[in-house]
Amino acid sequence: MISSPHNSVILVDEHDNEIGTEEKLKAHELGLLHRAFSVCVLRKQNDAWQILLQQRAHGKYHSGGLWTNTCCSHPRPGEQTLHAAERRLKEEMGITAPLILADSFVYQASLDNNLTEHELDHVFIAITNSDINIILNPDEAIDYHWIDIVHLHQDIKKHPENYTAWLDRVIEIVWSSVIGT
Repeated sequence: MISSPHNSVILVDEHDNEIGTEEKLKAHELGLLHRAFSVCVLRKQNDAWQILLQQRAHGKYHSGGLWTNTCCSHPRPGEQTLHAAERRLKEEMGITAPLILADSFVYQASLDNNLTEHELDHVFIAITNSDINIILNPDEAIDYHWIDIVHLHQDIKKHPENYTAWLDRVIEIVWSSVIGT
């Protein structure tokens, strides 16, 4: 069976140099380092920064039902990471917004279903000053809510089992890139 490019991830080294592709599930079974992105939509409400979280659909191949940043996924082979982030934000949450790259990091975490997340994750931020129309894709997310970033950081420390493995690191990058300035 030939893998579709839509089910493949881009394998990279620690410097984000492409070294090949692999079927998405197999890359997670083997813990292979691959390119990913996390999108965070932010707003300032009553002098506090809030982030839009999504609750991952229960049918996801890992981390189903957990809360995470606004959108996260993998670029397709041949696709620029920024374009992939914009595409997935629209597909998952129905949101179109200009994104800026905040930073990138490498992490590795054991997940459910005997999978390993080993990603070079590019963190993108969108800032909105208005209410946005959110249209959830039920295959991707089952719920969403805005939460104060300080409260979220504290809750992740108290209840890490409610959140994805990468979210705390993503929040640290958002904090240093936007809020801490």
